[in-house]
Amino acid sequence: MCGICGIWSPREQATADPAEAARLMFFSLYALQHRGQESAGIAATDGRDLRVVRRMGLVGQVFSEPDLRVLTGRAAMGHTRYSTTGASKIQNAQPFTVRAEGLGELAIGHNGNCINAREIRDRLADEGVHFVTSSDTEVVAQAIAHAPGSSWDERITHALPTLVGAWSLVLLTPTALYAIRDPLGVRPLSLGRKGGSWLVASETSALDTIGAQFVRDVAPGEVLRIDDRGPVAIADLASHERRGLCIFEHVYLASASSRLSGVSVYATRERMGEILADEHPAEADAVIPVPDSAIPAAVGYARRSGIPFHEGLIKNRYIGRTFIQPSDELRRHNVALKYNALSEVLDGKRIVVVDDSIVRGNTSGPIVELLRRNGAKEVHMRICSPPIQHQCFFGVDMARRSELIGARLDVEGIRRHIGADTLGYLSLGGMVSATGGTREEHCTACFTGDYLVPVQLELQKSVLEEKRVLETESA
Repeated sequence: MCGICGIWSPREQATADPAEAARLMFFSLYALQHRGQESAGIAATDGRDLRVVRRMGLVGQVFSEPDLRVLTGRAAMGHTRYSTTGASKIQNAQPFTVRAEGLGELAIGHNGNCINAREIRDRLADEGVHFVTSSDTEVVAQAIAHAPGSSWDERITHALPTLVGAWSLVLLTPTALYAIRDPLGVRPLSLGRKGGSWLVASETSALDTIGAQFVRDVAPGEVLRIDDRGPVAIADLASHERRGLCIFEHVYLASASSRLSGVSVYATRERMGEILADEHPAEADAVIPVPDSAIPAAVGYARRSGIPFHEGLIKNRYIGRTFIQPSDELRRHNVALKYNALSEVLDGKRIVVVDDSIVRGNTSGPIVELLRRNGAKEVHMRICSPPIQHQCFFGVDMARRSELIGARLDVEGIRRHIGADTLGYLSLGGMVSATGGTREEHCTACFTGDYLVPVQLELQKSVLEEKRVLETESA
């Protein structure tokens, strides 16, 4: 996941309020907090140098008003991290900065996963490049910094075609902001405008939060340079073989208030619930969601089925999204803290409970148990996506395939494991249909195993961590 954003403002705006760009980045990152909860950072420039503040924790914990006085300048970029390659520690927090001979500094924020990072890192290390982190983002940054070319434009367009996977980027130099969407179009990236300022963000919800107007999506493979002349496309690196937006963005990852490829995420999730009701009806007294991401689907299920919609689970808003916690132990612990059940709604009732997905199966069982403990007579679990059976290599740390319950058990086995009376999954065709697009327009690899590019099936998020340990020991 991860959230990335950037802004380039007119010089006169920076003169009026030197911290305005960083302040807008702060609120944009707040709107992208759901995309990563491990660390956050902002880089800013006044046209001479780059200044960076990055720390572990949530956006509201990381930045303070004194930080904004440091992050002055007309342009800024921000990042909120959820780790896919590289451990959750401060050395891997973004933005990173690198220095290139003859060009100066470059700050980088990355959303996605460069699946050939180890090979590129090995090549650069053989050329004498020193690495200080275990993140694939540093590999991308150093590949750009050490590419041939007399300008950042030339180095960027030379280095990026060597990368494989999903690697949407926001780059900042003292003279320009770059917005780059991966050639496969797996991760979303939007372009917006606020007055004379140009902005980019992972989701349109970040633009809405700061009062910016959505202009368009950055196209797959498009490399935009943004400076005083506005956004200019300097390269088209789009894949001519296959491409596709991650369909799990529609199911879970993106904010319900965002639009993906011009389509409302909330409306898509409602349609998923409606189709789910057609495919897996149930005799029940109430439909309840697992908040928050499944609420629209539960609304759709209730509307199509005619079964009343109720809130049966109340979410503790101060507990983060358990899906993106960095360990199973924390995830299991948080389930007990995350929800309170309403016995007044559940007692003696047959309940349809709608959720967006089942990944490892560690949360669904305790939810079913919680509902029964609070009086539910029957629990019919309905999932508004197909079984997740394959590992993601394009920016979502779902787990290795051996940890995915959908890869180990059939639907009946999963039903028994979680303790539900019945279990129904939305079909692949139903999920795709709900988006209003086609299967060819989406990446569905986590459900089908049909990857957009060849992948190393046992790739781990710690691959560069292990490499760094070996290098340290050998030194």
